[in-house]
Amino acid sequence: MVDSVGSSTSTNTATTTPASKTDANKASLDYDAFLQLLIAQMKNQDPTDPMDASEQISQLATFSQVEQSIKTNTHLESLLSASSLSNASSYIGKTLTSADGKTTGVVASIEVASDGLTATTTAGGKIVITEGIKISSTAA
Repeated sequence: MVDSVGSSTSTNTATTTPASKTDANKASLDYDAFLQLLIAQMKNQDPTDPMDASEQISQLATFSQVEQSIKTNTHLESLLSASSLSNASSYIGKTLTSADGKTTGVVASIEVASDGLTATTTAGGKIVITEGIKISSTAA
């Protein structure tokens, strides 16, 4: 069973809201603000000393690169989320030991969140899936 965070029903899908979506929304607002500033700059420039066209194109190109980088990060977040979902089901029924060695148990369910996976054992223990966990294919 793979549960999404905040879900009380058993489903095989999870919905996460990666931080890059928030970043993309901020970038969109910033891009609109940039265009408004550019238009205001063009309207209010000194007609005897207009803005250099190459400087204007350079500003637009730079901002476009930043926007594309944010979109790329959003797509990478989607890929990582999909990878987490496919990895989650592989832990069900296996014995996990936490990185600190304090919690051990057979995995009953996995919670998928934007910051990672958390396993819940049949005894109710929680194990964060991080580097250093020990995985056994058979119950101890």
